[in-house]
Formats: sequence, C-alpha cells, structure tokens
Amino acid sequence: MEHRTDILDPARANACAASLGLSTRFQTGDPLPPFFHQLYFWQAEPPEALGRDGHPAKGSALIPDFGLPRRMWAGGRLAFHEPLISGQSAEKQTTLDTAKQKQGRTGPLAFVTLRHDILQDGALKLTEYQDLVYREDPSHDAPKPIAPQAAKDETHLESHCFNTTLLFRYSALTFNGHRIHYDETYAREVEHYTGLVVHGPLLAQRLMLMATQHLGPLKAFSFRASSPLMHTETATLCLKDNILWVRAADGRQIMTAEAEV
Repeated sequence: MEHRTDILDPARANACAASLGLSTRFQTGDPLPPFFHQLYFWQAEPPEALGRDGHPAKGSALIPDFGLPRRMWAGGRLAFHEPLISGQSAEKQTTLDTAKQKQGRTGPLAFVTLRHDILQDGALKLTEYQDLVYREDPSHDAPKPIAPQAAKDETHLESHCFNTTLLFRYSALTFNGHRIHYDETYAREVEHYTGLVVHGPLLAQRLMLMATQHLGPLKAFSFRASSPLMHTETATLCLKDNILWVRAADGRQIMTAEAEV
C-alpha cells in the first residue's frame, strides 16, 4: 500500500476552475467538486526514476513491469461518500487491486486496476478504482482500430475545445508528465497519434461537472474510454437520463459514463 498526505490547497482548485472556465472560486472550508482530488497527492519522482513517456517508471512501487511501453488510463469508478473540504489535510491510500496480462488482437496487453481511498479527519470521503492498460508500440503499417459510433439522442449537450494551453495547464495541475499531452513530436513519432491526446481524466472531469449541473450531487460515477480525442478536435459532451458520453466531430465515441445521484 502507498500512503500520501496533502493539504487540499484552495489555490490549486481555483487554478483548475479558472483553466476550465468556471466562475466558482474556493476558500478554506468549501467543499470541492467531484474529481478535484486529481489535483493533489502528486507523485513527484526525480528524472532518473521516469520512463520514456514521462511517467514514473514501471516496475517500481505498486505496478509491475510487463515490458509494455504504452500506458493508457482506460476508465474508472468512483463512490463519493462525503465531499472533500478545501484547505484541510487529506490522506490517499493506494493499493493494487488487480494486475493481469492477456493476448489481444493487436498483441499483448496488461490490465491494472488501482484502488484509491481518500480520507479526511479519519473519515473515508471517496473510493476510486483506476483502470490502466499497457500495450506495445504500434507499427507504422498496423491498421487503425475502428472506433464505435456515438449515440445522437442526447437531451443535453455541451461543446468543448481542448487547446494546447488547457492541456499544458491540466498536466501541470495534476503533475501528469505523460508526454502525449504536451510533446506533439513524441505523440506523433513514438506513440503514433495524430496530435496531442486530450487527458481521459480531463474529459471525465467535464462529464462529472455536467452531470452535477443537470442531475445534482453525485453518489457514484463510472467512465470508460473508447477512443482518443486529439487537441485539434471539438468534443460534444452528451447527457440522457443518467448516461453521458463524449462524441467527436466525426461521430466516433470517445468516452461513455454513468452517473448515480
């Protein structure tokens, strides 16, 4: 198990709110929006402890080294027990829930699930299961995976752009060193994306804010990534009942989610 403690500094929450274009500002004692815990509990490693992609090297701490270089945040599930309070100390306890390897259609894959419990004043405030996928580098001539098409029967929608400034600011606020979000040369030439990749957690954050606005305070939220969104693309965030999804301009499904209130 890993333990980290942090002060949930309202200045960091305010910097995130400003980056997202929110008018809300936080003071000590205010409840934080769902998923804002991503701004805290940084894993700050020295350069020699990082992998080629800017993340902490695999094979250290909790995550085994499967020998697979590409890392993706595939989804997650969260249970919100009580709001986290800005300006107060909090503790994050992380355990390895599962780690397994299998052979996929495009080569070997490894699936890792981490469990994060966030506590404040000794009380459990939220539980998060974070799903990660590791895979091999794609070859230049490998066929591109076909993304599913997203539904078009939403009752509420929002359009959002994710430019390089926002990606940089979100990477900095979450201390996410993954180079696919800010190093376009690396993203294109090494991991063979067509541009910078929008953070999966950033999309999930937008969906949680949308769900809270239309449905009310969240008890639970789950999300699953379907296809990467590039920084040059406009995304449509969609809601119908308690189901949410992200649709790209070409109609492909980027992420699906479900909210419980």
